[in-house]
Amino acid sequence: MFKIDDPKNNYKNVTHAFFLALAITIAEPSTILPLMVHHFSDSMVIVGVFASLLRGGAIMIQLYAAFHAQAYKRVLPYLGKVFFFRWISWFVIGLSIFFIGDSNKPLTLFFIGLGLFFFSFTAGFGAIYFKELQAKLFSKQYRGKTMANRQVAGSIASIISGGVAGYVLNHYEAPLNYAYLFMVSSLFMVIGFVTFVTIEEPVKENISHKEKNFGLFIKNAVATLKEDKRLQQQIFAIFLSYSYFLSMPFVVLNANSSFTLTGWMLGGFITVQMLGSIVGSTFLWRKIHDYEKMLSLSFLFMIAAFILALFAANVYAFALIFLLFGVALDGFNISGMNLVIEIAPEEKRPVYTALQTNIVSLGLFFPVLGGVILKFVGSYAVIYLLSIMLLIWGFYISKKLKLLK
Repeated sequence: MFKIDDPKNNYKNVTHAFFLALAITIAEPSTILPLMVHHFSDSMVIVGVFASLLRGGAIMIQLYAAFHAQAYKRVLPYLGKVFFFRWISWFVIGLSIFFIGDSNKPLTLFFIGLGLFFFSFTAGFGAIYFKELQAKLFSKQYRGKTMANRQVAGSIASIISGGVAGYVLNHYEAPLNYAYLFMVSSLFMVIGFVTFVTIEEPVKENISHKEKNFGLFIKNAVATLKEDKRLQQQIFAIFLSYSYFLSMPFVVLNANSSFTLTGWMLGGFITVQMLGSIVGSTFLWRKIHDYEKMLSLSFLFMIAAFILALFAANVYAFALIFLLFGVALDGFNISGMNLVIEIAPEEKRPVYTALQTNIVSLGLFFPVLGGVILKFVGSYAVIYLLSIMLLIWGFYISKKLKLLK
């Protein structure tokens, strides 16, 4: 018999986060991924494009997923299929690096990009189903706790993964070290996926009647967006929060140009970022149920990180930057998910989720802009300042959300 806030579902939710983080930390867009891509290409624009590919493939497909999901009484069977395609995409990246590697760098980059695209493309479906499940399984207050628990578990896993990554990067030559990381991490990914699909999902009674075609669905979704001023402002604020992505993938390259960056230092940056995540989720985010306030505070932590980046010149300063990244990113993730669940009518939840996620996901292409600016201006300070200005704007918008409730 299903019961809301069931501890068993919480444990499975958290276990999924642990093993998923254990797997994907090795492609963190703020640390290892930029260096891996930089190994195969010297172009900053390419680095920015690949940072976007890790998550940008989900854009647009989420609206199509929501078109179907609004009529689903259960979404878990569909999520299982998403998990399989995400796993195979991840494993293929490792295989391509292992078998092709430096013998044909453009071809290796092509397969890495293809794998990253399909990994994030299938996540477009998964994001709709995942948020639908979180809303069905947990009440508002418990949802904040289980999401904070997910963040803590994921951060602990990422610390472990960061240590392993540091060891592998330090003891094996590139690009084989990257191949090993992807292939081994795919095994951990399977454990998390299999655990999550055993969650008990209730039948959803209030479902929407699916439109006759996708075009009509888009028309109705746009009408919903135009009518809901709160949703519009919320989407704009969260979109501006993604402006950190304009600079984040290049911070580690800035560090690499400032001093000799070893594999252990890189693993250490991952560990410190995840410690920030643990500190934020344990002592701050899990205690805040006002998600507008959480969003505003996250902006402040991220602004502080980039102000520090303007003056960073040694490993300790960069470590503090990654610590602040960890605190802020968890706040953005938890507040963004819960804000849309709070304002969405039950029968329209997939539509609201898709609208918000789809539009704000355009911010995932900020790294491309950052790469272009670096190519022509050659100044990290310029992209840091641009991120700071956009984040300040987002902070201002976030403070006005309360007035629209």
